[in-house]
Amino acid sequence: MEVKGTIKKIFDTKTVGNSGFRKRELILQTDEQFPQTLKIEFVQEKTALLDQFKPGDQVIISINLRGREWVNPEGEVLYFNSIQGWRIIKSEATPPGMDDVPPPLPEEDLNQLPPEEDDDLPF
Repeated sequence: MEVKGTIKKIFDTKTVGNSGFRKRELILQTDEQFPQTLKIEFVQEKTALLDQFKPGDQVIISINLRGREWVNPEGEVLYFNSIQGWRIIKSEATPPGMDDVPPPLPEEDLNQLPPEEDDDLPF
């Protein structure tokens, strides 16, 4: 799965727990009709992927959705979700809503289109 957008902020790498688990987060503003602000985390060796990026960069991030269940001390079952990035590349800015528009045909291809046939359909 991929998300496209503009980097708003990149956080420093944090080490969590005694195991040496590392994570680094970034905030991404998506390029959609209704933009979303997403926190995406990169873990372990993937934290270094963010070194070459800065706020304002247009990027495409390959992500995995992660979810887990946790039972708190009172016995209540809680659920958590996270978005984990595993690849990030720079992208060229594309106007919103233009991702699925095919490129126009070159002039010479327009002349090779089959002629329209008359039919008797009412529409």
